[in-house]
Amino acid sequence: MRILGIDPGLRALGWGVIDVDGSRISHVANGICRPEGGDLAARLLSLHTLLTGVFAQFAPGTAAIEQTFVNKDGAGTLKLGQARGVALLVPAQAGLTVGEYAPNTVKKTVVGVGHADKRQIAHMVRLQLPGAEIAGPDAADALAIALCHAHHARASGRLAAALSGARGAA
Repeated sequence: MRILGIDPGLRALGWGVIDVDGSRISHVANGICRPEGGDLAARLLSLHTLLTGVFAQFAPGTAAIEQTFVNKDGAGTLKLGQARGVALLVPAQAGLTVGEYAPNTVKKTVVGVGHADKRQIAHMVRLQLPGAEIAGPDAADALAIALCHAHHARASGRLAAALSGARGAA
């Protein structure tokens, strides 16, 4: 299974691609989309074009994105939500479902602590994906989101198998 993790942002959208084969997880690629354009509409269009290019190049089978948290700056949160909408649209256009994870869930899954900082996240991503050259903090966050999705998908797969086995035994 190939997973694309997306850390949405209007100035810098991080992305990371991993392959999962059973319990083996390997790094494929990562990067940062930096949209061009002066106004919001042009930047959103640029973001869509850049992320569509990532999809075309790496052909993920599933995607995961970080949920937006509301901060003190309402206008900033709204703009981030618009970038997040583009990040949800691109996988949907490819017919994929998108896993959504709260920032604390990603941090707990990858680092073990729900309030880890960016440095800790990047360190744990490098430990779990040895040899990966990470393009920056946004790309590290995107890889962490992909890793979180891989772990949660694996856990839900085990749960589904256990439930199926329990129904068969009944």
